[in-house]
This record gives sequence, C-alpha cells and structure tokens, in this order.
Amino acid sequence: MSYATQSSSYREMEIHAASPHKLVVIVFEQLVVNLERARIAMERNDLELRVTALRRSRDIVTELLGTLDFEKGGAIATELADLYQYMLYELVDVGTRGDLYTMRKLVNIATLLRDGFVGAAEQLAAPKSSLKSA
Repeated sequence: MSYATQSSSYREMEIHAASPHKLVVIVFEQLVVNLERARIAMERNDLELRVTALRRSRDIVTELLGTLDFEKGGAIATELADLYQYMLYELVDVGTRGDLYTMRKLVNIATLLRDGFVGAAEQLAAPKSSLKSA
C-alpha cells in the first residue's frame, strides 16, 4: 500500500470518527492548505496548480457558507456569512488578476478562522468539570 493510499485511508477514518466541531476544523485546515498552494503557485507562475487550488478553495468556502445555521448562530453566523462572501469575491478576483497581496490576506483570514475554530473545538471537547474550575 502506497503512502498516498495510507494517508488517504487515515484521513477518511479521521473524518468518519470526528465530531461536528472537529469536522469544521478539518475543513478549515483544507482551506488553508489550498490557499497556500494557490499562493505558492502564483509565486511560481504555475497556472494549473493555481487554478486547481483556487477552485478547491472556492468550493470549501461555498460549503462553509452553505452550512451556516442562522437560527442557532445569530449574529455570528451573519458575520461569518459576510466574511465568506467577501472571501469568495476575492478568490474570483485573485483568480483573474493574480494579486499576491490579496492572496496572502486570504491565507491570513483562513488561518485566523481555523485557529479560532480549533480553540472552540478544544473548549467544547474539554470535560465540563475543567470548564467550571477555569
């Protein structure tokens, strides 16, 4: 079994066993990876990789936008929707203009969001007794 096959199998098992909170973190990790790939492709003038990575990034952001629960999420869901829509607009624009500065901004936004969701997932996974003592 090749490394790529083993890695893919491991990732699939991780996804199936993940909590909803961990799934969001996994999605953001993939977003950051694809945005970084697009940035690197832009720096190397690798058009094929750039197009593929930007398409995957747009797909991920679209999925994040589509799964927001505005009833439960309230104002936070609305603000995330605005941010995701901004990111989608910029991803399309970056795809046509190749603006490296904007690409770096998108990587930073996605990284900050990922880190925030990692922290939230860790808090939600913590035993209730440790939350009370904090």
